[in-house]
Amino acid sequence: MIISVANQKGGVGKTTTALTLSSLYAQNRKVLLVDMDAQGNATTGFGVSKNDLKKTTYNVLIEDIPASEAFIKVRDNLYIVPSNLDLAGAEVELVNVMSRESRLKYALEPLKDQFDVIIIDTPPSLGLLTINALVASDWVLVPIQCEFFALEGVGQLLKTVNLVRRYLNTELDVLGYLLTMYDRRTRLSQEVESELRAYFKEKVFDTVIPRSTRVAEAPSYGQSIQEYDSHSPAARAYNRLIKEIDERVQEQAR
Repeated sequence: MIISVANQKGGVGKTTTALTLSSLYAQNRKVLLVDMDAQGNATTGFGVSKNDLKKTTYNVLIEDIPASEAFIKVRDNLYIVPSNLDLAGAEVELVNVMSRESRLKYALEPLKDQFDVIIIDTPPSLGLLTINALVASDWVLVPIQCEFFALEGVGQLLKTVNLVRRYLNTELDVLGYLLTMYDRRTRLSQEVESELRAYFKEKVFDTVIPRSTRVAEAPSYGQSIQEYDSHSPAARAYNRLIKEIDERVQEQAR
């Protein structure tokens, strides 16, 4: 199972979601996290120093380095293909590369039998890096922040997903929309939730991720929210999300 966590808007909880899901799945499955963002937040979020990296997603995509040579073990059952600023130039370099949209797919193909779950943290854009992630994935999970412009840009993401499904990856499907940074005390969060559920219906996860300072603190300790404070409301919410994801995947497989 390969899941891309994607939304071209920044600050919606993509990396937090990718880190937390990876940690939770690693409790009983072998997991690979692929950092496709040049900012490398998923990499540092697991305590990996971006300055000491010899092989990254850049080398995998541009130099055909096998992904098996690039991943690093960060926990029991948990590995990461790290990223750093080298990846920033990949968008331009990929333009003239053969099979530019499918480089990641081919790189991950040999690892499908080695890992139970592969999660891809995408950059805040709809460029070639995100398209590579979508082409390589079975599912796309879309975090949406509970703010005034929540739906802005999601339409363009869906167009991109549909184009990828039509021409490059017929197996791709939207796993669901995840409401993040939710504050039940505000009318705005309630209105955004109501609007999203009316628009996307059952595709919106029942689970919502509450706004939490603990979530923001965790990466500075090289930990996911689950490791940093497993009893926090956000950590408990992600536990519920994992169950929902598994139910949806199993239902689709029937």
